[in-house]
Amino acid sequence: MRVVVIGRGGREHAIAWACEEHGHTVSLADDLGELTADDVDLVIPGPEAALVDGVADECSFRKIPCFGPTSKQARIESSKGFSRHLADSLGVPGPVYERFEELDADGAIDWLRGFGKPVVVKLDGLAAGKGVIVPADDDETEAAIRSTAKLGPFVLEERISGPECSLLALCDGNSAVALPLAQDHKRIGEGDTGPNTGGMGAYAPAPVAFDATELLATFVQPILDYYASSGTPYVGVLYAGLMLTADGPRLIEYNCRFGDPETQAVLPLLETDLAELALACTRHDVSSVPVGVRDAVACTVVAAAPGYPASPSTGAAITLTGFSTTDWANRSSDDPNAILFPAGVSDGRTAGGRVLAVTGLGTDLAAARAAAYRAMDGVSFPNMIVRRDIGWRAPGAMLTSYASTGVDIDEGNRAVEQMKGAVERTLGSDVLRGVGSFGGVLSAKRILERADPVLVASTDGVGTKVELAARLGKVRNIGHDIVNHCIDDVLVQSARPFFFLDYIAASKLDADLVADVVTGMAEACEASGCVLLGGETAEMPGVYAAGAFDVAGTLVGIAERSELLPRDDVSPGDVLIGVASSGPHTNGFSFLRKLFDWVPMNVTPPGFDQELGDALLAPHRSYLGVLDGALESGKVKALAHITGGGLPENLPRVLPDAVDAEIRLGSWPKGPLFELIGELATGVDDHELHRMLNMGIGMVVVCDPADADAVQASIDEPTWQIGALVRSQPGSRTVHLI
Repeated sequence: MRVVVIGRGGREHAIAWACEEHGHTVSLADDLGELTADDVDLVIPGPEAALVDGVADECSFRKIPCFGPTSKQARIESSKGFSRHLADSLGVPGPVYERFEELDADGAIDWLRGFGKPVVVKLDGLAAGKGVIVPADDDETEAAIRSTAKLGPFVLEERISGPECSLLALCDGNSAVALPLAQDHKRIGEGDTGPNTGGMGAYAPAPVAFDATELLATFVQPILDYYASSGTPYVGVLYAGLMLTADGPRLIEYNCRFGDPETQAVLPLLETDLAELALACTRHDVSSVPVGVRDAVACTVVAAAPGYPASPSTGAAITLTGFSTTDWANRSSDDPNAILFPAGVSDGRTAGGRVLAVTGLGTDLAAARAAAYRAMDGVSFPNMIVRRDIGWRAPGAMLTSYASTGVDIDEGNRAVEQMKGAVERTLGSDVLRGVGSFGGVLSAKRILERADPVLVASTDGVGTKVELAARLGKVRNIGHDIVNHCIDDVLVQSARPFFFLDYIAASKLDADLVADVVTGMAEACEASGCVLLGGETAEMPGVYAAGAFDVAGTLVGIAERSELLPRDDVSPGDVLIGVASSGPHTNGFSFLRKLFDWVPMNVTPPGFDQELGDALLAPHRSYLGVLDGALESGKVKALAHITGGGLPENLPRVLPDAVDAEIRLGSWPKGPLFELIGELATGVDDHELHRMLNMGIGMVVVCDPADADAVQASIDEPTWQIGALVRSQPGSRTVHLI
């Protein structure tokens, strides 16, 4: 088959490559020129501008089969206002929007103030994927409106949130088939920071919880039915950019052509002959060509010129290793799983903002990423821009439980139950709390400063948070973590810290590292009036990995027996007051390290006031001073320290038999870190997520509802009533997230 692909960018090279893989003769062209039906069997337009200008209409006039919509149908991309109106009229789910004419900034700002929600500002017309501004605050929103209004008509859309995916549908006018779902990376910077671009990378298939057939029915078929009923069947690609919100998939935009760079990721997965599929669509019979997709994953990484997207610098020489410089769209000679697709290239030099892309193939996304980045290491030109985190959101979507990271909470609980009997047989009458509580409690009447004193002891560790701290070279906070964790574990039984003992082990001891950690411990002890009594260090080569270390500690506190918590009067109707955490504290890091495995720790994601690594390493806070007033009031019935196991596993420790807890999700502000975690971990349900992490609540106070206001007033920081205790069946101490 003789195929002409209109356009010369990365998308068009990928289309041409896919056709050539099946033996077709392919040429790239800027326009139709003098082509006739005798010269070509199929035309596949690439850029939206060519379709808007009427290349498909001209093909129809010349009786050349063309896989692309008419110029009138291309309005679905060339006018966002038209697209939104059409989708809304057909019942396609999307955000609230309003269209404004050029220079009508004042009208848009008036509408925005009445709307009262964050918005996205979009230029109504074509902008090569860059006419979108996502402002951070009111001032940025007004500035974005005023700058965009000078460029032409524009649209304000309700800002919705969630992971995105790209649905590319091959349409024959009546029905459509879907290519593998892809996920694009629009922003220039790692961690999805900086201005929007045409796309810095993509991967497919995207790990989303929606079937492509279901998405076709919701977002594509209504458009096809509309045009078919109008007597102008839509033939070509209909691209639906979707956002997977908490309320379900929502339309971000329609495009009338293959996406870029999604095409470079999707087409290498297509086993079926693309040209045959496209030709069948022009004959209104796409079902006649079965669609086959490889059991593989593709990851595409874009190399952009310096200054992109605002004002890219071009003309630099490109050096390639492992790829042909004569046949630019080609597989690597070093790795057949890596394919290069040129975009802004002319005579071996940079000639556009996005210069080229490399697609890696693999059995999973990790292998595909590795292939893409290995091959990209063989590409160079001065000041080349490459995002090193393509696919970074995927681990969160692929994780379904803590067990999927190698940590099994249920197995840990089973171990506690198995050992509990043996431990209890060793306990004498002086032991008041044993295994399963936050800390062991031993009568200590010899401490005469109190009427009836008891010692409360806690031993714990910091867990895999130490790996992240060691990797980033920021270990001082680990000392705070271990001390404050133990302080909070004895505080929930009303004890004040007395002394602390530490233990540090490593494959090879580093004196500077040990000094830094112990200094952090000393700072935390000093702040809490606790003595750092001593410790132990151990060098254990062959047990710990090179560069790894571990920290543990034991804290002993003193409490008055009559003031021990939880009290015996914890009962249904009691109120649960949440006190904020300072971050993940010391739990859930096996999950978090995998969740953020592919994004650099030195990026500052949108909405953050610090780097991601610093947010994750924020020290476990001590609630000693925070809760002094509440404890002294005598109105606190129980405290629950929200550590490993989260709210579902820790609250039951303070509940009497036949009493459950109901927690109202959304009753406290989670903060930007936990908001991002929830956005990324799309495969994890609410119960599992709150079981792995504290999700913004580090301590829960249980009190009588009549005392709730007074308890909150005694705590000198914002707190929230997050739920209540309810009566349940005998044997039940369950937390319900509602």
